[in-house]
Amino acid sequence: MRYETARRVLPGGLRRYIYSFEAMIEDAVNELAARLPAGSRVLDAGAGEGQYSSYFRQHRYTGVDLGVGDTAWDYGELDAIADLNRLPFRDDTFDGSLNIVTLEHLKEPKQALREIARVLKPGGLLLIVAPHEWEVHQSPHDFFRYTKHGLAYLFAEAGLEVQTLEPAGGYFRLVARRLLSGLQFFPGPLKLIPAVFFLPLALVLPLFEGLDKEKNFTLGYRCVAVKPAGRFSRA
Repeated sequence: MRYETARRVLPGGLRRYIYSFEAMIEDAVNELAARLPAGSRVLDAGAGEGQYSSYFRQHRYTGVDLGVGDTAWDYGELDAIADLNRLPFRDDTFDGSLNIVTLEHLKEPKQALREIARVLKPGGLLLIVAPHEWEVHQSPHDFFRYTKHGLAYLFAEAGLEVQTLEPAGGYFRLVARRLLSGLQFFPGPLKLIPAVFFLPLALVLPLFEGLDKEKNFTLGYRCVAVKPAGRFSRA
């Protein structure tokens, strides 16, 4: 079941329990919006169809994407079609930015983060959600997966200071999600056979999350960084 379908058919609590990664993203975007004063300029770098624009109704939202990730998407509502490695904005333009499950689709992520940092004002916030253990998607535009150390390195190279860098769950949530993903390999009504075994496990496994202290097995990471005062010019 796709998350868009789950939003329509599952009760909120159950949906958030099963799709914890998406729930984490929604919470993170909501928190970013709450931290930025009304009227702030916000850059959604890699906005896709602009699914997070509704969180920033009190802000001056700008959605930017190259428009090549998914041929089925409608990029018509974007404010700009642009390469994140060469953003068409002046230095120190935005009060905040978000980059949600987009970093893995960029061939030059370090340059893209430097560009986002450049267009952020000093004190501006950047929210990134990046996958760690995830299937290949939006082929052939899928290039990387990230550890917490890789993300910290990229932030440092962009001159950004990390405020939080947190895993999106651990081993048991990861396995539960992979079990649900496995249902896609069974055609039509045959899905009912593995579902009898997979679904109960997917519901029970997250109860053991507390056993995984390190959370090195994770679906991805949620990161918030700030642009300090200093120089950021286009390379």
